Amino acid sequence: MTEPWNEARMTVNGVELETGHVMTIRVALESYMAFLCDEGLGDDQRGKAICEGYQRRIRELRRLMLTNPPE
Repeated sequence: MTEPWNEARMTVNGVELETGHVMTIRVALESYMAFLCDEGLGDDQRGKAICEGYQRRIRELRRLMLTNPPE
């Protein structure tokens, strides 16, 4: 018997999301991170700063989503 897929618990506007919703958000974040790493948001200082900020927040979200909460 296989283990159920373990996704983070996530709530949006008071509604706890289903596994498929959370999985979609996780995959979208990873896809956007890959885009930012490959393409960035322009070569000017503002674009680079925004890109770095998004990447930092995605890394924070990634840690939160992949860490098992205390029971």
